[in-house]
Amino acid sequence: MELPVSVQQALGDSAAGVSLRNANQVQPQHLLRMVLLNDSEGNLQAICRRDDLLDLEALNKQLGRDLRMMQRREQVRVRQRSGLQELPALPSLTGWPTVIDQRVEELEFVALELADEKLAIMMPAEDFRQLTAKAERHDFAVDTGTISVNLDDHGADRDQLHSALKRFTGLRIQQRLEDTLELPPLPETAQRIIHLRVNPNAVMGDLVDVVESDPSLAAQVVSWASSSFYAAAGQVRSVHDAVSRVLGFDLVMNLAMGLALGRALKHPKDHPDGYVDYWQQAIWQAQSAGILASMMPRGRRPMFGLAYLAGLLHNFGHLVLAQVFPPHFKLVCRSLEVNPHIDSSVIEHYLLGITREQISAQLMENWGMPDEVTLAIRYQKNPTYDGPHSDYARLLWLGRQLLTERGVALGAGKLADASVYEELGLDREAVEEQFDELVNSKDSIMAMAGVMGQGS
Repeated sequence: MELPVSVQQALGDSAAGVSLRNANQVQPQHLLRMVLLNDSEGNLQAICRRDDLLDLEALNKQLGRDLRMMQRREQVRVRQRSGLQELPALPSLTGWPTVIDQRVEELEFVALELADEKLAIMMPAEDFRQLTAKAERHDFAVDTGTISVNLDDHGADRDQLHSALKRFTGLRIQQRLEDTLELPPLPETAQRIIHLRVNPNAVMGDLVDVVESDPSLAAQVVSWASSSFYAAAGQVRSVHDAVSRVLGFDLVMNLAMGLALGRALKHPKDHPDGYVDYWQQAIWQAQSAGILASMMPRGRRPMFGLAYLAGLLHNFGHLVLAQVFPPHFKLVCRSLEVNPHIDSSVIEHYLLGITREQISAQLMENWGMPDEVTLAIRYQKNPTYDGPHSDYARLLWLGRQLLTERGVALGAGKLADASVYEELGLDREAVEEQFDELVNSKDSIMAMAGVMGQGS
C-alpha cells in the first residue's frame, strides 16, 4: 500500500527507510500520538507516547503558557487540509512549533499511526529525531502504569478523600465529611422518596404527593412521560397520569430521585470538549442499565429500578468534583480533552488523589442511599469487582463499553470480552442488537436529557 501524499511529503527523504505494519501488531510503547493545542500565543503540537498521560499543567508551567486542546472544528479543518481523518505524529504536516516528551527520546524506534488505514509507519528513532530536529524536548507525559488507582478498597475512600482535600484546599480535616465537603444536605424530596422506598406499604398516591409537592419536579415528570420515547396514547395531564398510565411507580420513584439529586448541586459551566453533557450521560447509562438488567436471567436479575437509578446517578461525582475542587476541576476537564484514551479515574487520581466514583459513593453512603446504588457507582470502573451487589456495578461497566463502542462520547472505553456476558448470564448477540436499537433512538435520548436539564 502507498502512503498518503501528504504523509510522503512530510516524511521527505526518510520515506524510503520506513516500513508499514498493522498497528495492532506494534508494541504500544513505540506508538506515538500528536495533540493539537493552542492559546492566545498561537498553535502548538505536542508529541508523546500514545498511551502516556499528557500532563497539560506541567507543560504549561514549563512553557509559561495557557494551552488547551484546540477546538474540534479547528482540528477538523487542519485534518481536512492534509486529506487525513487523523494526523500521525509528523510535525511538518502542519508546520507548527512542536514539543516532544523526553520519553520518546528513549525509544530505539518509533511507530506513527495511520488511523485511517489502521497501519503504523515504523522508523528508527534516529530518523525521527532528524525529522523533528527543530522541536523542543520537555518532560510533560506520565506513564499510566505508574498511576495506581484504588478500585477495590471502599473502606479507604474516606481517608483518600480527606488526604485529597487537605492537599488541594488546605482545609484542616477535623470535621465530618458532610461539613468538610460544604455540600447541601440530601434534598427533602430525595429524603421523602427514600422513606417511600423502604416503606412496604407505600402506594402510588404517596409518590404522587411527594412529586406534586415540588412543582418543578412535577413538571419534569409530566414532560418525561409525554416524550416521544414513551409514545403515550393521549395527552399526559398530571403526575398521577404519568405514574399510572405511562411510567409506572418504580420508574417515577427513581427518576424523581435522580432529578432531585441532580438539582442539589450547581451544574458547572466548564465541560470537557468532546464529551456528552451530564444529563445525556445520565440518560444513556440509565437506559442501558435498565436494558441489561431486564435481559439477565430471572433468578439473579437485579431490581430494575435500582439498576436504572445507579445508571442515572453514575456520573454524580462530576458535579461533586466541580463543587469540592473548583480550582482543579478545570484541570480535570482540560486533561480529559488531551487524553481521550485514558479513563477519567486515572486522570483524576493523578491530579487530585481521588476519583469521582470514590467521592460520590462516599457521599451517597452518608446520605443513606441504597447499597446497590452506592456500590454500583463506586465499582463501575472495575469489571472484576466481586463483592456485594457486584452485578449492579458490572451492568454499569458493560453498558458504558457498549455505548462507547457505538460512538456515544462517554470517555475511554474498551471491548468487553465474552466472560463478562457469561458472568451476567447475558446473550451477547441479543444484547448487541438491543444496544444498536438504543443508539438508533439517539434523538429521543437527547430530548429526555433536555427534560432532565430544565431544572438544573
